[in-house]
Amino acid sequence: MNTPIPYEIVKQKIKESGLPSVGKATIREIVKLVNEIEKATGQKYIRMEMGVPGLEPAKVGVEAEIEALRNGVAQLYPMIDGVPALKKEISRFVKNFINIDVDEKCCIPTVGSMQGGMAAFLIANRCNAQKDTVLFIDPGFPVQKQQLKVLGMKHETFDVYNYRGDKLKEKLESYLKKGNISTILYSNPNNPSWICFTEKELETIGKLATQYDTVVIEDLAYFAMDFRKDLSKPGVPPYQDTVANYTDNWLMLISSSKAFSYAGQRIGSMVISNKLFSRRYPDLKRFFSSDEFGYAMIYGAVYSLSSGTSHSAQYGLAAMLKAANDGEFNFVEAVRTYGERARTMKKLFTDNGFKIVYDMDEDKPLADGFYFTISYPGLTGEELIEELVYYGISAISLAITGSERTEGLRACVSQTHESQFADLEHRLKMFRENHPA
Repeated sequence: MNTPIPYEIVKQKIKESGLPSVGKATIREIVKLVNEIEKATGQKYIRMEMGVPGLEPAKVGVEAEIEALRNGVAQLYPMIDGVPALKKEISRFVKNFINIDVDEKCCIPTVGSMQGGMAAFLIANRCNAQKDTVLFIDPGFPVQKQQLKVLGMKHETFDVYNYRGDKLKEKLESYLKKGNISTILYSNPNNPSWICFTEKELETIGKLATQYDTVVIEDLAYFAMDFRKDLSKPGVPPYQDTVANYTDNWLMLISSSKAFSYAGQRIGSMVISNKLFSRRYPDLKRFFSSDEFGYAMIYGAVYSLSSGTSHSAQYGLAAMLKAANDGEFNFVEAVRTYGERARTMKKLFTDNGFKIVYDMDEDKPLADGFYFTISYPGLTGEELIEELVYYGISAISLAITGSERTEGLRACVSQTHESQFADLEHRLKMFRENHPA
């Protein structure tokens, strides 16, 4: 078959991978397979399978981290709850860009949002012995479910796309009223669909969380990256949308990987509401020395997982947050290129017979951002990935994200540079010729 990447080599590498199905492979398995094919063929793929930041980190953060290393912080253990300078700037950042007041003690650096999520599950899913299940408002980040599997914890899930707006309340309450849901988790903007919850939907989630005494974990991995509005000015509306306006039962995971392009240093921020931080749950004593939510989080979960977060990286993040808080660093403008790439890439796909799977936020067109979703007539998502691999294009199936749209794929724009657009267009045209819709 005439394909951009030699057909027989791709076929052989798939066989050698031992994967029963490329379409059901995890993100990291796809990465490994494509790496092997690139090595064997010498040809570069359009890499859309993994959400890797594709931009340079802010110099202010890099220089601050280097300076911290020169000052000797590498020889010292950091405080588990974080260095004071970082805690101060996280608190300021939440006020400036989310318009939520939170005490510095409630701001905890974590080894990326991945560790923040793991710690959150360890505490929030053990506050009440009768509530042992996490509810995912999907689609979502597959590895969070893997974390629960590793922990031996239960979860339930539903695809929110058919329950937007007024439909969300009844659907969400159908799970909460069973009495076993400890925690609700979602990302906003959403990985992989890039949907963004409306204020009405966040109000629904917040009010139900209060009514059913459930903790909301708000995953803000793509902070302020809804480029339809300008969220870049500290202390000036509009702000990043949040459930924190509607309940006290919240904690946020704020990543520095995407918004600050600081993924390699593995540092993020967990922010817990003042009231939740100090709230006592007697059932926590089953696992931890304290029944106070915040204390158990720091000295029970975070301590056990990593005994703190990279000392020097904390100073790097503190410097970036300070620059953003002081209005000296527009971190949103620095990542706006992702939206521009998505706009162009989506058009290349749709011009060649593909469809956008998740395309609306209630009555508004979806934003262009870090991810978008695609399908092709006549093929399931699993079949589509297995075909696209031969055309030098990689992505992941929506099926592994909790989506009910099994015909779709998630595409990430971060690793595809403008110089590759012509190559992408050529490969898509060839795909369409070989797969008449």
